[in-house]
Amino acid sequence: MTSQTSSAAVNWSAIEWVLLDMDGTLLDLTYDNWFWRTHVPECYAAARQLSVAEAQAILAPRFHEVAHTLPWYCTDYWSGITGLDIAGLKRDSRERMGVLEGTEEFLTAVRDSGRHLWLATNAHRDSWQVKLEHTGLTHYFGQIISSHDFGAPKESQDFWNGFNAKHPFVKERAFFADDSVPVLRGAETYGIGQIRAIAMPEKGQPRREISDFVAVDRLADLLPIG
Repeated sequence: MTSQTSSAAVNWSAIEWVLLDMDGTLLDLTYDNWFWRTHVPECYAAARQLSVAEAQAILAPRFHEVAHTLPWYCTDYWSGITGLDIAGLKRDSRERMGVLEGTEEFLTAVRDSGRHLWLATNAHRDSWQVKLEHTGLTHYFGQIISSHDFGAPKESQDFWNGFNAKHPFVKERAFFADDSVPVLRGAETYGIGQIRAIAMPEKGQPRREISDFVAVDRLADLLPIG
């Protein structure tokens, strides 16, 4: 065990619920970055007879203006903005979706420990369904919770209150991992017992420096669970 993983060790004896983000925590964020930064602008450009640079210039401010709000994560919203079938584009490009190293090892260990293992994602149903089906991760989770079920993203306390009302858990005895610092702040404000940031959500990219939360490169760094 490295000094990094040792210092980031979770007190698993105090944890009954393991709540995990999907994109950038379980799944390689390379796909999402390619999809939104390259694929959608290319498809938009082709549909509007624009250059890719022109399409990116049009779409970038639209992305920025709704960042970290529910529309940012909504395939229906972006289909309306772009005129593209965003859900269809995701289905058609699913072969690019991949799992981060050590994800299944971690999920298996949590499941075998008898703890509640739930997915908590901002992804729209159109997105998380195709991703989990393609990667084969669906069966690990007792509950799959999307922020779209509550009309608020994970950054918001409305999400956490709605989540706990529908799927009760003791927040002090919950563990949560995510690669998004704004989301982690929301979980911290709500009072989630133990929190870890994922510092390497994208394969082939350098480790992000995260100062606000204890960080590990990937979930496997938190093994063993027992």
